[in-house]
Amino acid sequence: MQFYDIIIIGSGPGGYVAAIKASQSGMRVAVVERAEIGGICLNWGCIPTKALMKSAQVFRYMKHCADYGITLKGEFEPDFNAIIQRSRNVAESMSKGVQYLFKKNNIDILVGNGKVLPDKKVEVTDNDGKTTLYSTKHVVLATGASSKQLPNLRQDGQKIIGYKEALTLPTLPESLIVVGSGAIGSEFAFFYNSLGVKVTIIELLPNILPLEDEEISKQVERSFRKQGIKFMTEAMVEKVEASDNICKVSVKDKKGSLIDLEADIVLSAVGTQTNIENIGLEETGILFEKGKVLVDEYYRTNIEGVYAIGDIVHGPALAHVASREAIVCIEKIAGHEPEVIDYGNIPSCTYITPEVASVGLTEKKAIEMGYDIKTGKFPYTASGKAAAAGNKEGMVKVIFDSKTNLLLGCHLVGENVTEMIAEAVVIRQTKTTANQILASVHPHPTMSEALMEAVEDAIGKAIHL
Repeated sequence: MQFYDIIIIGSGPGGYVAAIKASQSGMRVAVVERAEIGGICLNWGCIPTKALMKSAQVFRYMKHCADYGITLKGEFEPDFNAIIQRSRNVAESMSKGVQYLFKKNNIDILVGNGKVLPDKKVEVTDNDGKTTLYSTKHVVLATGASSKQLPNLRQDGQKIIGYKEALTLPTLPESLIVVGSGAIGSEFAFFYNSLGVKVTIIELLPNILPLEDEEISKQVERSFRKQGIKFMTEAMVEKVEASDNICKVSVKDKKGSLIDLEADIVLSAVGTQTNIENIGLEETGILFEKGKVLVDEYYRTNIEGVYAIGDIVHGPALAHVASREAIVCIEKIAGHEPEVIDYGNIPSCTYITPEVASVGLTEKKAIEMGYDIKTGKFPYTASGKAAAAGNKEGMVKVIFDSKTNLLLGCHLVGENVTEMIAEAVVIRQTKTTANQILASVHPHPTMSEALMEAVEDAIGKAIHL
């Protein structure tokens, strides 16, 4: 029986980072993967969707090039198949990059479905059904999540699809209904709408992007409406009937009335479900609850030598969270004392146009928690860089604790905000006060100075408002 110091089941942003970190710490490492190296994020999530967003953005710029003093002669149109192929090429390139890192760090890849067994054994079943048993000191479960299946929205992969099929549709549909307006749903709604598809979003909660600050959500609603995206909030899909030609969708609106809609394709973007089946939890006695493996702050399960990270444990199901959890987990295994993750300071990004990014408490949540707050806002309409870029939709909103002058939350919508949010994360991590932020000179003209301007507004020192 082959032995490894550590075996990691899953090669996503949690698994592959854990593997590389473990190898760098002097361990003999193997990674079990049943699909593509890099996991869902790299192959079917974060990376290929961003490639699609870029294609949509370029096409939108072409349609509005006259606004920038450029005349485009002749007809132009999106080549949907070429756009999809570019996205797949980007994902494939990144996957090869991870494979190179595995080779560089002497990490073995065990192809198949991994299952942890008692006494620190791992069983790997390959595609032909052959099983091989391995022994190890440590096992890290990093199996991720997949598209959630709802009884009234059963995906068939053809007419009722999930995010994976949305990345590889053979032809551009004329119409699309997106169920769910979180990051996945909103990004696909934006992408397909940009290419001329008639898009309708169905959202159960009162606002689209329901986890964001309400003012940010309202700005996105205005932008989506301007772009021609229709949406129904406080609405629920009751039934979908799919035929070869059309999907008939029965929706209950906020008044309780049933409304019938039709579309070529229905995209289910109602969230994900954790991949915890057939990975050995029951056989090993690993505790889990509501689809999540129970772990401590260093990602140790109740079984000695078995750990879990990423989407299958508590916390936001985000790639950057999984990667940080991997580092904390491996550093603890290696005998160090890593700083545990502050789950209240995790940035969230949505790559639509205008982009959305946030960290910390919303205004509503801060008030509910009893904080005496002061807020500041800076609209992109007052930003010189935004005006020059021709993208004046958006704002930066900051929320401070009036007693301590510490940043409770930062919420942004507009061009480039997914690159700007890291500053707010560091501000909160280091407990930098409002006055210290203002004492830090921000470059002009930039989008990022909008955060400084919002802080000025919060403490009554606004110059450009």
